[in-house]
Amino acid sequence: MGRSHNPDTREGSEVVASRARGALERLASSSRPRLYAAAACVFFSVTLCLIAPLNAADPEPWGPLELVDGHIQPGERRVLYLGIGETFAGHSVSTPVVVLRGVRTGPTLCLTAGIHGDEINGVEIVRRALDEMDPKDLAGTIIGVPMANMHGFRRSSRYLPDRRDLNRHFPGNPNGSSASRIAHQLFERVIRKCGLLVDFHTGSFHRRNLPQVRADLSRPEVYSFAIGFGSKTVVHNLGTPGVLRRAAVDAGVPALTYEAGEPMELREQEVRRGVEGVRNLLANQGMSKEKPRAIRGQQIFYNWHWVRANDGGIFLATAKLGDHVQAGQVLGHVTDPISNESTEVVTPYAGTVLGMAVNQVVMPGFAAFYVGVDTNQPATFPIQGAEPDDALDEPFEIDARPE
Repeated sequence: MGRSHNPDTREGSEVVASRARGALERLASSSRPRLYAAAACVFFSVTLCLIAPLNAADPEPWGPLELVDGHIQPGERRVLYLGIGETFAGHSVSTPVVVLRGVRTGPTLCLTAGIHGDEINGVEIVRRALDEMDPKDLAGTIIGVPMANMHGFRRSSRYLPDRRDLNRHFPGNPNGSSASRIAHQLFERVIRKCGLLVDFHTGSFHRRNLPQVRADLSRPEVYSFAIGFGSKTVVHNLGTPGVLRRAAVDAGVPALTYEAGEPMELREQEVRRGVEGVRNLLANQGMSKEKPRAIRGQQIFYNWHWVRANDGGIFLATAKLGDHVQAGQVLGHVTDPISNESTEVVTPYAGTVLGMAVNQVVMPGFAAFYVGVDTNQPATFPIQGAEPDDALDEPFEIDARPE
């Protein structure tokens, strides 16, 4: 709390200041100015040493945060509930918003997850990260929305009940579809309060992703924020219009997406990495007392391509996430279930496997792998030669992207 809440500190500072003023008066009236001048210099040096720690020890005072009809005081943790609509039966539906208001001034970091209700790694990352934090040790504010798509989370579904993808409708429309109205509520009442945003996701539709940060690296403020998360893999991606990350950046909120794992499966290692990333962001932003971790071998990908199957059948991968592959390398096979004829899935690109499909049945044109290329090369924006921005997220139709 500020000095106004600490009478002992206030009184101590006033006593020191009073003595300093007395020394000035004696110096002015003295017949031996040189002697008093020397004594005053020593006294003022000691005075400054006494006052500075008192001032430095006291955090700058600030007031409560107003959010979702609640007032969160400094040093407080609160759970609020944001109304996001109704069920078919007319029952109201809300999603929890967890707020930690630090005792010192600082940035406002928002953590969102569960925009796709079957992507549960992010839900656990946000839950665990918030549980580890004490607002009394925090500078700034953390706002967590672990289950943004409560409709989908309850049904273990990527989609809303009307089969719309919530993450294609931001910043939303109060008079639009159900998805647009939910997006509008979340964006206007929570996201616009954010100074920084991390949105957690996994792969989609039986695909898994190497742990990675996706962000618009053409923006300096987003670039530094993305690097500060501490992921070993960072991918340049503007974000499709309608995606929360893109809408936040367009509204002036630096934002990134953290992708790790696959739907409906909790992976402890990916969850731990996500929590460590949040802690690293807090340290980099001066919101915690921890020191930022040094990241060795961080790779930045400005270009990437899908590698697709050319035949239908049973797909079995031989490559793994994170593998470095050469142009012409076989990454898997597709076998006809009747004739047993097998064809190879070959990459025309050299690079790193950033995402891949799990073994399953496929059709011709199926996006089996995506490979990051041209690692850590300085980029000139807009980047020439990369696939369209939505290709990274869009193996199928427009409503079937992993973000």
